[in-house]
Amino acid sequence: MGEYIGLDVSMKDTAISVRCDGKRVWRGKCASDPEAIARTIRKHAREPERVIFETGPLSVWFYHALQSAGLPVICVDARHAKAALDMAANKTDANDADGLAHLAEVGFYREVRVKGFDSMLTRTLVAARTKLVRIQTELSNQIRGLMKTFGLVLPAGKGSTFETNVRGRLDENPELAAIIKPLLEAWCSIRLRAAELTRRLINDARQSEACQLLMSIPGVGVVTASAFATAVEDPANFRSSRSVGAWLGLTTRRYQSGQVDYNGHISRRGDHQVRSLLFEAACVILTRSTADSALRDWGLKLRERIGFKRAAVAVARKLAVIMHAMLKSGEMFDRKVVTPA
Repeated sequence: MGEYIGLDVSMKDTAISVRCDGKRVWRGKCASDPEAIARTIRKHAREPERVIFETGPLSVWFYHALQSAGLPVICVDARHAKAALDMAANKTDANDADGLAHLAEVGFYREVRVKGFDSMLTRTLVAARTKLVRIQTELSNQIRGLMKTFGLVLPAGKGSTFETNVRGRLDENPELAAIIKPLLEAWCSIRLRAAELTRRLINDARQSEACQLLMSIPGVGVVTASAFATAVEDPANFRSSRSVGAWLGLTTRRYQSGQVDYNGHISRRGDHQVRSLLFEAACVILTRSTADSALRDWGLKLRERIGFKRAAVAVARKLAVIMHAMLKSGEMFDRKVVTPA
């Protein structure tokens, strides 16, 4: 009979609990380093059956490192594990490790698919570029607001046009220029770095068949295609394309108890980044896209009946289904067909 190990991971230390034959045989702590954890497990468990830890900031690193060390590691959903861990009278790292080891022993857990390092690199690239673009927008809005206070109203424009307008208006107020120019220089630097990451993202998308396939959908660009492709990774991870919408939190929540039975807002579970990008792509399809498609026609009819926001969520959910079906079949987007959601 093998041993079942639970790991309660933190940034500094990791609590470890080892169970065998329904009893705890050892527990302790070690540094939060995969090599140190592997050595500790090998020392106190000769035949590890399952090694379980929760999702967290270190889960990708720990999963691949411990798997390379030959350990049967499993990453479980933190929300699912919390319900069992809350049964303990005291909330401690040692008790959480004991609870995880017990879950490993009885098999009452929900395993989470951990993404590969290549997918995580692309996702990090998308997140870093998004952050820089947001900071750039915040700085430009801050500059506009500060200058407006002194009667220097900037005309519409962005990029180099915005920079030219700011520098031209600051010549009228040298005292204000000493305050605004550092902000403008920071804006220029962030704009340059965001452009560099954008070019890298575009180059990576050109070399990806999945991204090229998804970008055949009107309204889906490089960022959305890259984020969705790396989130799904292998289309075989989902039995049905319809389950992708629920996986991304785009399906309504349901509450039923006795005589009470109603549907609420969308669950908003899963990948927030991909869900936001799909909603943005849906808004583009409903408002800015000029390409005719059965998907856009369906969305416009839905908007007249239930309103813009709900229609955009429905289009985003249908986009998730269509994009997964395209990755699975390898076929380009058919503008005449609407896949059932």
